[in-house]
This record gives sequence, structure tokens and C-alpha cells, in this order.
Amino acid sequence: MLKKSKVVQRITELGIVAVVRGNTVAEGIRISKACAKGGIPAIEVTYTVPGATEVIKALKEEKNMIVGAGTVLDATTARIAILAGAEFIVSPAFDEETAKLCNLYQVPYMPGCMTITEMTKAMEYGSEIIKLFPGSAFGPSFVKAVKAPLPQVNIMPTGGVSLENMEEWFANGVVAVGAGGKLASGTDEEIIATAQSFVEKIKEIRAKMK
Repeated sequence: MLKKSKVVQRITELGIVAVVRGNTVAEGIRISKACAKGGIPAIEVTYTVPGATEVIKALKEEKNMIVGAGTVLDATTARIAILAGAEFIVSPAFDEETAKLCNLYQVPYMPGCMTITEMTKAMEYGSEIIKLFPGSAFGPSFVKAVKAPLPQVNIMPTGGVSLENMEEWFANGVVAVGAGGKLASGTDEEIIATAQSFVEKIKEIRAKMK
């Protein structure tokens, strides 16, 4: 298992996490593997997937994948996911007990926050990346506004991220994006192609920003 700092560094380097939902364990595994083949090895398996724990266990057998758990609402679920091999924990909202547990086991915790008050509290509890959720409700300009008083905050928007608006998100200061929807649906070939498009777009954006 990668150390906490290494996981955060790797996600920041990649600039994207694939948010995987599915109706079965097999579907969750299939979508995740296709995303990785397309160049996105950072996978957030959401706990809305029936048998999400089994998906995490199966994916941990794959080399070079960073597997995390998403839609984690409480510390009990976080511990189950970590025991299954999850290397990062993502929540739709900040939860103190989950933050403490993740700190105890040195696993990155990325809570969903909407306000500066929530973000500063999450950072006080050790969160190194804050998930802006739902991103579609705020838009990229919100990130720039937040980073004026909080330049040290690392933000990863999820929800409302697309190939079309990704450049705007990065231009406003996000360290990575979470993408589900179109990225994590379709045939293997479609998912691989979409993942490759996202990866190429990030390379292009970062080359421009240098």
C-alpha cells in the first residue's frame, strides 16, 4: 500500500480520478479496468455499487492501480474499505470520525465540502485534498474565489466535469478532477477511448499552463 503522501502526490500528478459506479461487482471491475487501460489508474469505487468492498479487493490484485472508496458516509464503512485495500477515502460530506480514522491509518481522506468553513475544518482534520461537490452547482470560478483567502487548499471537483470545461477548472486552480458519467459508462472500448481523451486533454492543459 502506498503511503498517504505518495497517494496524494500520485493523484495530483495524474490530475484525474475515475469515479466508478455500477450495478454489479463484475460491472464495477470491468469499468475500472477499462479506465486504467485508458490511462486513468486512480479509481474511486463508490459505495453505491452493490458489493463495492469486493470490487476494491479484486482491483487490489491489479498492478499500478490506485484504488479508493467513494460515497463513504461513516467511519465503519471507511474501515471496511481500508481493510479491503482502499488507498484513499472519499465522502460526499465531511465527517469527523471518518477523518480521525483515516488519519490513524494514514489513508488520505477527501471529503465533499461546499463552504470555506467546511473546507477549513476538513483541513484542520488533516484532509490534503478537498472534494468540491457537486462541482456542477458551483463552476470553476468558485475555486478561484475560494483560493483567494485559502491559497493552500487543494481542490478536486467532482460532478459537472467534462472534456469541454476541464481547462477552465485547472485554470482556476484545481489540483485534479473527479470524472464519472460518460467516462465510466459504455463498452470497454468506449471507456478506454474516453479515458485516453481525458488524459490527453490534461497533458495539453498542463503544457499550456507551464
